[in-house]
Amino acid sequence: MIVPVILSGGSGTRLWPLSRKLHPKQFIDLVNDTTLFQDTILRLPKDTSNPLIICNEEHRFLAAEQLRQINKESNGIILEPIGKNTAPAIALAALKFVNYGEDPLLLVLSADHLIQDTDTFHQSIKIAEKLAKGNKLVTFGIVPDKAETGYGYIQAQPENVESSMMNVECFKEKPNLKLAEEYLKENSTLKAKNLPLAWYWNSGMFMFKASVYLNELEKFEPEILNACKKSCQTEYKDKDFIRLNNDEFLKCPEQSVDYAVMEKTNNSVVIPLDANWGDIGSWDALWNAKIKDQNGNVSEGDVILDEVKNTYTYSSNRLVSAIGVSDLVIVDTQDALLVADKKHSQNIKNIVNQLKNDGRSEADNHRKVFRPWGYYDSIDADDGFQVKRILVNPGAKLSLQKHQHRAEHWVVVKGIAKITCGDKVFELKANQSAYIPKGEVHRLENQEKINLEIIEIQTGDYLGEDDIIRLEDDYQRN
Repeated sequence: MIVPVILSGGSGTRLWPLSRKLHPKQFIDLVNDTTLFQDTILRLPKDTSNPLIICNEEHRFLAAEQLRQINKESNGIILEPIGKNTAPAIALAALKFVNYGEDPLLLVLSADHLIQDTDTFHQSIKIAEKLAKGNKLVTFGIVPDKAETGYGYIQAQPENVESSMMNVECFKEKPNLKLAEEYLKENSTLKAKNLPLAWYWNSGMFMFKASVYLNELEKFEPEILNACKKSCQTEYKDKDFIRLNNDEFLKCPEQSVDYAVMEKTNNSVVIPLDANWGDIGSWDALWNAKIKDQNGNVSEGDVILDEVKNTYTYSSNRLVSAIGVSDLVIVDTQDALLVADKKHSQNIKNIVNQLKNDGRSEADNHRKVFRPWGYYDSIDADDGFQVKRILVNPGAKLSLQKHQHRAEHWVVVKGIAKITCGDKVFELKANQSAYIPKGEVHRLENQEKINLEIIEIQTGDYLGEDDIIRLEDDYQRN
């Protein structure tokens, strides 16, 4: 049995301002009408088991909702209180099965990759399956087509010329341009002689038995394994969510699977993969993956260009125009505008770090913030007031709560709202309104089969999101 393990813990800072900490790139429809997370699941071979998802606590409802949208079930969603890199995450996945006497093959995949040749991908999985059944730890090496400095590399050595399996010689960090060009030059020389290539991009995709991985981890990084075992001893399920002992997991060392196991084991092998793969890790990479017009431009949203070349332009909600520029990234969201040279798009993390240091919300949240019950969009704010548009999904409800510093006025725009306010429970229809005094216990529910939309006007001396005292909550939030 092959169990896909989907690692979905990244924050995608290099795709800011579209990707934010609380709504990262894997949950955004960057390439087509489905998100990268959904694409990862939809391209799985039909004979694999339901996927096991590993994500951050703060992304749990995004993952669950996006599974529901594509009518897919999971083997569970393991919630990490904090990201500890890939070695501990995979250990948690392996322990989930080994602790119950199972030993499946784990197909470890990142949630944010682009793979356009699905048939070739499936063929590589079949080859990896045979090797993994023989206790090999398999990684998929991407056949490079350029001197890329944004990826790590794997140096490989074939057992023989006819073999589809390559032994791992070493893993290399992201190289400078000169070194990357030397790797490709060596590949070209080998290819001209009809010999297997020596250098591959490190895809971060793997396959191995759960027990084999845990045995190798115990051999080389026992502290990681021990922390993960203790984290799982008191785990419990909350619907599809698998919650760990957070205190124990926080003690776990942070380490990638490459460093923890794959570089040290004698059983690691590489399967070459040439499946039109891409790691959408920057705006330049996304521009490369998109269909372009005759001037090399990618335009999304309401965009007008004049004498513009090789530029990526994105507008979320208003007209964006550009004249006489080239090789730029222009991304306009509801609360932030980015203009960057494409060749410097890897440096956007510097902007995000500055936002974090300044304590600005744009590092973490969009203006539209998704919640398990729907979303809210902060339309306007100034001293003493804030206006939000709130959408509540059919059958969903907000927590029973109160606020110490603000009062709220609700106006129903669409649907029927069931409202609890103190001891009163009543319904409001479109164009009707209610007032929620400061300190009053209240709740908003949508018991209908269509979306509920309201306009909320908050007034008070403090309007932060942490001014919520939850008394009851269907989603077990504090």
